[in-house]
Amino acid sequence: MKGSRSEKMGLTTQKQKGKKGGCFDCQKESINKEENKRFLIIVSVLGSAGPIRFLVNEEDMVSGIIDTVLKQYAKEGRLPILGSDPNKFVLYCANAGFDALNPWEEIGSSGARNFVLCKKPEQQPNMTEARAEIISRKGGATWKTWLNKSLSFKISSH
Repeated sequence: MKGSRSEKMGLTTQKQKGKKGGCFDCQKESINKEENKRFLIIVSVLGSAGPIRFLVNEEDMVSGIIDTVLKQYAKEGRLPILGSDPNKFVLYCANAGFDALNPWEEIGSSGARNFVLCKKPEQQPNMTEARAEIISRKGGATWKTWLNKSLSFKISSH
């Protein structure tokens, strides 16, 4: 009986090796391939108490990451309220330079795992020429009035 058991065990291991994905080495390779595609990122939101952590794929776009962070932020009920429009935010690498990540690049291309989410700076509308001319006229008038007031020494009596 013992001999037949060992034979049976030997046959089952050979059968398992013959199957695709049955051996440990094959499973280990497939696990390693999947591990390389996903990783944990930490996103700090300016003005918020703590970072948001979640798993992403290397191929995920930065714009999708921003959207996910905003949804998770709102789901957790964090303050201040940010809104849900990902176009109003930029993502920076926490350890890298001051350039924001391109929304259409893959998150894995940055090589970073720590990020900072910030609101885009609001741009002021451009002044028209007529408006600029009016302001320059007012500026000229104000220094003239200031000069006239400063040259006239009026002493008021109480």
